[in-house]
Amino acid sequence: MEWKLSDQLCFLLYANARHIIKSYKPFLDPYGLTYTQYITMIALWENDHQLVGELGDKLSLDSGTLTPLLKKLEKDGRIKRIRDVNDERRVMIELTDAGLKLSEAMKHVPYDLFKCVNLPEEDVMHLFRILSKLYKTEENCHVEEENHE
Repeated sequence: MEWKLSDQLCFLLYANARHIIKSYKPFLDPYGLTYTQYITMIALWENDHQLVGELGDKLSLDSGTLTPLLKKLEKDGRIKRIRDVNDERRVMIELTDAGLKLSEAMKHVPYDLFKCVNLPEEDVMHLFRILSKLYKTEENCHVEEENHE
């Protein structure tokens, strides 16, 4: 087999994801958000009052990544973390008024980024459908342990 990085689907997905995330920076900087904070806010704008665990599952983020991110959003006055009085391990996240208002202020961001993608709209929609299918497939590849000596 002849190895070529540009022929690897995993590399193309990785490189393009990094490029798109980097492209968000000028649109998010004026609001003091990183990309990960932005998608967290989107998840909360979609469905306020979520448990930290539910939010982490939705965003595919582990608690080691999500907890500091939520602390920063709380410090910035965009969310509140509310500990369950009956079970302190359970923490509810809810938007503050400032967090809710941010939704309106940022509604242009997806459209601004779309204008930066140098593809016809039809191709973007086709790519979106394919990536949605790929994301929704649960562990469709099971590799059994083999001896690769």
